[in-house]
Amino acid sequence: MIDESKFKWYSLKTVSGQEKKLKNYIESELERENLSHFVNQILIPLEKVVQLRRGKKVTVEKNFFPGYIFVEAYIQDEKEGRLVINAYGKEVITTIVAITGVAKFLANNDEPKPLRDSEVNRFLGKVDELNDAPENVEVPFMVGESVKVIDGPFNGFIGAIEGINEERKKLKVIVKIFGRKTPLELNYIQVEKE
Repeated sequence: MIDESKFKWYSLKTVSGQEKKLKNYIESELERENLSHFVNQILIPLEKVVQLRRGKKVTVEKNFFPGYIFVEAYIQDEKEGRLVINAYGKEVITTIVAITGVAKFLANNDEPKPLRDSEVNRFLGKVDELNDAPENVEVPFMVGESVKVIDGPFNGFIGAIEGINEERKKLKVIVKIFGRKTPLELNYIQVEKE
């Protein structure tokens, strides 16, 4: 059994958008090579975001640090006041970096550099905060964009977004009614992109 204090957090640079798949590959490769006991955890900080798609709210998970995976591993020992890669660490590093899509460990002089305790605490605190946080609604619209009203008395009208109120999740849309520009205040789900 390895002493828990020997495990340090490291950051892996990966192909953005492939983090979940790469996490699974890393876990299976470490298991296959019988190295999984040198890695405590592999973490991808995710946040839940509510998006509006075709007028419906959809909750999706977004990577909080796109292109990065965090690994808690025992790959270095302290010798003479500095960290040195141990024999098992070389195997772990080689196995992980050999996976297509993993670019590298964030390093100092080609040796993986562990994250500072303050970074880890902030990072782990952020993960807990993201899990406990209320869902954010991503604003799928921009000022000046053309939209079609799909709900309410002005259903079918086309207009341009003049303002966005993110707090209230409302849009100010200008439509032409009987040849006159008329402002409407609509919810995000009452319009769709033209």
